Amino acid sequence: MSSSIASDITNPKSLSETELDERGLSATGAKVADTRGQLSWAMFEWSRATYVTLVTIYVFAPYFTNTVIGDPVRGQGMWSLANTLAGLVVALLAPITGAMADRLGRRKPWLAGIMVIMVVSCLALWWVKPAGEGGLPIPMVMTLIVLLVAGFSCGEVFHNSMLPAIVSPQRIGWLSGVGLAVNNFGALIALSAVLCVIALPASNMVDWSFLPDQPWFGLDPDQHEHERIAGPIAAAWLLLFQLPLFLWTPDAQPSGISVGRAVTEGWLQLKHTVKCARKMANVGLFLLARMLFTDGLVAIILYAGIYVSGVFDWDVAAMLLFGLALTPAGVIGGLLGGWIDNRLGSKRSVQIALVGAILSMICAISTTSTQIFFMPYDGLNAKPLWSFPYFQTLPEMIYLTSFVVLVIFIGAIFANSRAMMARISPISMMSQFFGLYAVSGWATAFIGHGLVALTTTVFQSQRAGFASPILLLTAGLVLIHWVKEERAEDIQLP
Repeated sequence: MSSSIASDITNPKSLSETELDERGLSATGAKVADTRGQLSWAMFEWSRATYVTLVTIYVFAPYFTNTVIGDPVRGQGMWSLANTLAGLVVALLAPITGAMADRLGRRKPWLAGIMVIMVVSCLALWWVKPAGEGGLPIPMVMTLIVLLVAGFSCGEVFHNSMLPAIVSPQRIGWLSGVGLAVNNFGALIALSAVLCVIALPASNMVDWSFLPDQPWFGLDPDQHEHERIAGPIAAAWLLLFQLPLFLWTPDAQPSGISVGRAVTEGWLQLKHTVKCARKMANVGLFLLARMLFTDGLVAIILYAGIYVSGVFDWDVAAMLLFGLALTPAGVIGGLLGGWIDNRLGSKRSVQIALVGAILSMICAISTTSTQIFFMPYDGLNAKPLWSFPYFQTLPEMIYLTSFVVLVIFIGAIFANSRAMMARISPISMMSQFFGLYAVSGWATAFIGHGLVALTTTVFQSQRAGFASPILLLTAGLVLIHWVKEERAEDIQLP
């Protein structure tokens, strides 16, 4: 087991980032973690990739809405309701638990508790069955979804708040980018494995020699086991790949104060922070900017499949291939974002990535089966680009390419935003501010959803609805212009 982080200097603010880096010290004044400890921190991202891809996007979520509920419209409404409730839980819990963690010092006990909750909840998804088949009651399923979404977000608070203490200030952007890249690489592995050993054998739609004749683990497609297995796989992945962080990533030293005192002081600190908001105006402006562009990015990610399946009439296989094409782009984006951050700083990196995302999104929505960059295209008389049964037309390839580039920029934005937060938050209040960071990314996600719904209805156009998140990206880009890349001073209790 790794030892706790110990501060080596009295006042790290007295040294520049270069001096801290030369002495092997982090922004908190602690010794930086060794390479194994830093990579173990990044592996935490890998451990969550399967939950995101299999449970929230590609397998369990569609199974819940279409099969368990049996009505896609009603099912989507219930899924949205569960996520909305989880957002409220995060909004209430993340800031105060972050403030408590700042008082207690250690983050690992919180992460361990959240891991247990998520592992048990993911395992329970195995017993989610269609009505009349003896599965868990719907209210319990909704509760599991709330626990998972809230646990995922709160876990992000404590994991992110460890970043400034384990790496030198000049390498914060690099390690943040590695974490995002590892997350996307884990998603790629999970998607490919489940597609090849479970989904395709269960479908009996292809006869490729390298595929098994039946789904692994003896799963019965008639009982929807090839869909229900998403939860247990995510649980095993979480448990296995979070262990390196607990073994090798150093944690802060415990403060020695009681939990009760931490609750009281954390609450007082949070209230005092709100009262002293003017002193934190720079951090608040960044959080507002991030809220806007993150809401836009989330809407783009969640509605991309709905939009493209309507515009190009892609089937499930095409959508899975689309997902597999996008996942490596997220890896590239995380690494590229970290590389640029190290050279230009976090703010400039976020600005560059936002401009790239906006331009890529415009290219994507300007192309349909009958248009390329808003210009007419005769798709009926065009010859296929190749014999491969998917992505045969030029508009499809332009859309696919545009979205791959877009996801590269999205990966960079997420990596650089986290690095920016680590650079400007007060050192002694890091968990509290990453709690606010989590709230800005989750609790207001309804803004993007509402904007898409409103513009789609008003203009009676799927394209107009899908294009509307560009407004949120642009607003965030404008606001971040006034954010300064400088660390806020600690706020002391009165």
